[in-house]
Amino acid sequence: FLLMMSFVWGGCRAAPSLPDDGFVDVTGGRIAFRVMGDGPGTPVLVIHGGPGSSSCIYPSTLTGIAEDRPVVMYDQLGTGYSDRITDLEQFAVVPRFAEEITAIREELGLDELHILGHSWGASVALEYLLRENPTGVLSLMLVGPLVGTERWLQDANDLVAQLSEESQSAVREAVESGDFTSEEFDVANTEFMAQFGTRDLDAYLAIEECQVRPQGDSNLYEYMWGPSEFVSTGTLRDYDRTGDLGLLDLPVLFLVGEYDEARPETMREFIQHVPGSSLTVIPDAGHLSNVDQPEAFNAAVNDFLREVEGR
Repeated sequence: FLLMMSFVWGGCRAAPSLPDDGFVDVTGGRIAFRVMGDGPGTPVLVIHGGPGSSSCIYPSTLTGIAEDRPVVMYDQLGTGYSDRITDLEQFAVVPRFAEEITAIREELGLDELHILGHSWGASVALEYLLRENPTGVLSLMLVGPLVGTERWLQDANDLVAQLSEESQSAVREAVESGDFTSEEFDVANTEFMAQFGTRDLDAYLAIEECQVRPQGDSNLYEYMWGPSEFVSTGTLRDYDRTGDLGLLDLPVLFLVGEYDEARPETMREFIQHVPGSSLTVIPDAGHLSNVDQPEAFNAAVNDFLREVEGR
């Protein structure tokens, strides 16, 4: 739900260094960014999921990408080290989140870049490209993307059907009653995330950045999405960009885990809408494929970037 100089990449001029970290003013407050790596490759801008999460899962898991190029990460407004949202109705809206990309690009002089959007961050990336029609975006990587809420929930319900009978019953009761506060529902949600969210929980819990960084904003998640990954009651419940995928006119990689909430079967359908797009499935990984299998994740991204930049 995950940030003015001109850059000339390659040729006889070296890429100037980006600042290590800082803040950028956006509508509603300041957002915090961090840059990792100073190689000569075109930078990658990473947009985290949520809504209401943060970029803390990336510094330790994207080091392989940062060996060749700067990787820019930022906390969306309302998350991590960024300012909290004071008015959800006014500022927790999709177009404003997309505008954060413009602010980051202007602050860091990112005339050319690749964009990697993860989960809800993929929605933000899509909105930016489809609304702003920007120049200088060389490619788009959609990692476990939320493209449309209706399809996401269809997939989530199919995955719920793979849970224990007790968890399936708890989910049905919660949906029917509208009460998502029961202990049984919490157990079901935990089982769901262990199978389809982060399969390597120890690796996730060992990420130091996520232990020291301020926690994400759960109110933002509930306001925009809902009480769980498989129930949407918030402002994104009618979100859908599936029909607009064909408008993307750049190299696109769909990247998901084998057991991702954003199911590989659905991604195979999505690539049919985007001419020239491709799909990579990371074995034995869930929705946080960069956490479950960081080496395979980095390799998949690097292979795609080399292919794009070699054209």
